[in-house]
Amino acid sequence: MTCTREGFARARAFTRDTLRAWSLEHRGDDAVLVLTELATNAVAHAGPPAGSAGTPEVRLGLALDPGYLTLTVSDPGEDAPVFLPSDESALREHGRGLGIVDALSEVWGWTPRTPAGKTVWAKLPTRPLT
Repeated sequence: MTCTREGFARARAFTRDTLRAWSLEHRGDDAVLVLTELATNAVAHAGPPAGSAGTPEVRLGLALDPGYLTLTVSDPGEDAPVFLPSDESALREHGRGLGIVDALSEVWGWTPRTPAGKTVWAKLPTRPLT
């Protein structure tokens, strides 16, 4: 993903198109918001790979498992995501992204990547909202 306004727009469109192809349009708004928050955090907090200049390389992923849509964002940063409980971040201008991810996903987390970097992921149920 290119870390520009156009790059984010293409990532959102790709997500919506993929969900439409998978007959999961009903998860589109939540999935786009979660993916946008994860990608924004990656761009804001992960530095570019050692020896390079500019913005970090960020990779997005969508996977469909029985009952779940998994959204992933991989970046070169090695620091764990920092989740601030809502009472600590309610009035802050920044720092609420993972709270949104936590509220919209059934479960989320992160895993380190070899040789460096991490992947932050979130699972959304595929069942229709009630």
